[in-house]
Amino acid sequence: MAAPATSPPAPSNLKRIVAASLIGTTIEWYDFFLYGSAAALVFNKLFFPESDPLVGTLLSFLTYAVGFAARPLGALVFGHYGDRLGRKKLLVLSLLMMGGATFAIGLLPTHATVGSAAPVLLTVLRLVQGFALGGEWGGAVLLVSEHGDARRRGFWASWPQTGAPAGQLLATGVLSALTALMSESAFEAWGWRIPFLLSGVLVMVGLWIRLSVDESPVFKAALAQAEERRSGAGATEKMPLVSVLRHHWRDVLIAMGARMAENISYYVITAFVLVYATTAADLSKQTALNAVLIASAVHFAVIPMWGALSDRVGRKPVYLAGAIGVGLWTFPFFALIDTRNFGSVLLAVTVGLIFHGAMYAPQAAFFSEMFATRMRYSGASIGAQFSSVAAGAPAPLIATALLADFDSSTPISLYVIAAALITLLAVVCAKETRNRDLTDIEGTTAAPDASGALPADARTV
Repeated sequence: MAAPATSPPAPSNLKRIVAASLIGTTIEWYDFFLYGSAAALVFNKLFFPESDPLVGTLLSFLTYAVGFAARPLGALVFGHYGDRLGRKKLLVLSLLMMGGATFAIGLLPTHATVGSAAPVLLTVLRLVQGFALGGEWGGAVLLVSEHGDARRRGFWASWPQTGAPAGQLLATGVLSALTALMSESAFEAWGWRIPFLLSGVLVMVGLWIRLSVDESPVFKAALAQAEERRSGAGATEKMPLVSVLRHHWRDVLIAMGARMAENISYYVITAFVLVYATTAADLSKQTALNAVLIASAVHFAVIPMWGALSDRVGRKPVYLAGAIGVGLWTFPFFALIDTRNFGSVLLAVTVGLIFHGAMYAPQAAFFSEMFATRMRYSGASIGAQFSSVAAGAPAPLIATALLADFDSSTPISLYVIAAALITLLAVVCAKETRNRDLTDIEGTTAAPDASGALPADARTV
């Protein structure tokens, strides 16, 4: 039987929960994006100095992609235990893992000191970052989605999503300030370590805030219900992963497809643009960083607006508008950067991120509403993170390789357009989820049988 609906939390409590999710995701994305920016700017020289500059950048982005490869594993492990033990405990663990790995990168010896061991150690720490981030996203958005007012779920759940541009803003801002205040030789010698070491302070702040919030009431109700069924009939509960693959495999595929354009476009716009602007367009690092910095602030502001719009018109229309926009903007994006004018570069990145926000904002509520409570952490995390291996992980690498092979932005634009078409197909095939109740997502009132199990066709919370 479906769990009873829970009443909306008090506004002050909800805001504290949103703040806890937001600051945690901001710190984790700061750590993750800091690596991506450093990979584009200095890691090729520090860890792959014997390579051609563009080849060194490719190798640097390859270690960047390794972090994405670990994200599905993080989604599986954190999703499983998040559905068994709760959202809050796993969010605290993911924050500690990500912050510890980032702090350690700031202490790493370079190739000049330890030779080939340097890129190996860098890769290991990048794997830890990816593993932690794979478990972070699902828990953060669920903590808000399952606490929040159902009528404004799209708006409230979009706030943890602003952690991505906030982290990008913070990472790019710190790097931009350092490159402006320091000489290039000083930055490459030791200045690049500062933003990584700052992560230690940020993690302490995030940990203090996350420990102050309560577990999701929807999860606690579903857990109590499951315990009651087990104690009453002695039934064994299936692993969340098994339940996801049995009951929600279609939703997982839709979530994976929906992320293709969102993920690929984001890393092309924010990470690869640093390579393209400084090599093909011959712009300074400072110019490229400043454009991403300002555009990220706009991105942060528009995400809650798109989330609120999804509460009014639905998740699908907003998501589709973003995918279409990204696909149509990709050719103008590179054309504007080729002008070598800062205003044009800023316009290119800003408009691209506004369209990206239309996909990213409703994504949290959209994916949360697809899955039942006792498998929601697993389902949302698997759907979101498995696609990152094929989407965000190789995006800067593929874009850099296409630039090296064709010396043109046209193949890169076609690459982004292909991703947009995949996303359009996936979202068109999805059901609208805006009006779903997270306490009774499947709308079933079927009674358990003698063994305590529900009928095979009755999926429950």
